[in-house]
Amino acid sequence: MRLTTITAAVTLVAGVAVAETVAPGDVQFTEYGEVTQSLTGQPGDAERGKTVFSSRSKGNCVACHAVAQLADVPFHGEVGPELTWTGEVRSAEELRGIVANAKMMFEGTVMPAFYKTTGFTRPGDGYTGKAAAGDLAPILTAQEIEDVVAFLLTLQEG
Repeated sequence: MRLTTITAAVTLVAGVAVAETVAPGDVQFTEYGEVTQSLTGQPGDAERGKTVFSSRSKGNCVACHAVAQLADVPFHGEVGPELTWTGEVRSAEELRGIVANAKMMFEGTVMPAFYKTTGFTRPGDGYTGKAAAGDLAPILTAQEIEDVVAFLLTLQEG
């Protein structure tokens, strides 16, 4: 009985159910690479997603992708597709899968897996020149993935 009460108290915060964050190794991809379940159970924040997308210390997505709506951010890349209208042509599920691990949808892509911690062939341990001893931290958190997806959905031409 006491364990049930404690579990209920942890699960409910101010009367709202709190969803558990999906760990990188537990992300479920469809056969086409989409991720249908939110990684956090919380909606993404498009403004925070814009910051992650354009920040060189976070996603740094603009290093490879041009986005007309981010004209104030310098040095857009041309390696990946232009994303100016991506909110018109991709679903949240597709975008979540692409940002989490694009290789699940596009085999052979050079886009990094932003929510992956294992299975790397050459990860280094900082600047030591040695392979990392354990799992690496994901590049982005689960909520940052949701935020980037929310931002990408706002990208519409016109």
